[in-house]
Amino acid sequence: MLVQVVKSKIHRVKVTGADLNYIGSITIDEDLMDAANIIEGERVQIVNNNNGNRLETYAIPGPRGSGEITLNGAASRLVAVGDVLIIIVYAFMELEEVKKFKPSLVFPNEKDNTLT
Repeated sequence: MLVQVVKSKIHRVKVTGADLNYIGSITIDEDLMDAANIIEGERVQIVNNNNGNRLETYAIPGPRGSGEITLNGAASRLVAVGDVLIIIVYAFMELEEVKKFKPSLVFPNEKDNTLT
């Protein structure tokens, strides 16, 4: 049996940009993506702590060490610069694998979204 579990999580990052004219996705500092084991193009769930919005899109890498968290395209309408987000990725795994699995949980510096 397959179960869906949290694979990766970036906890409490601030939105640094919102670009309505980009074709879609969320741009995430590549250092954060690596730390959270998020792959370019991977489906992510975004939870906005400021307004309760939840959405799904895909991740694209931003410049390393920049702290960039930019919502692009239609998703940019659901955030404001400065909003605090949680970025979550889920994976399907066999039940026995889940019992041994540890998700990649990242808690960046809340001031500038960088790894501390």
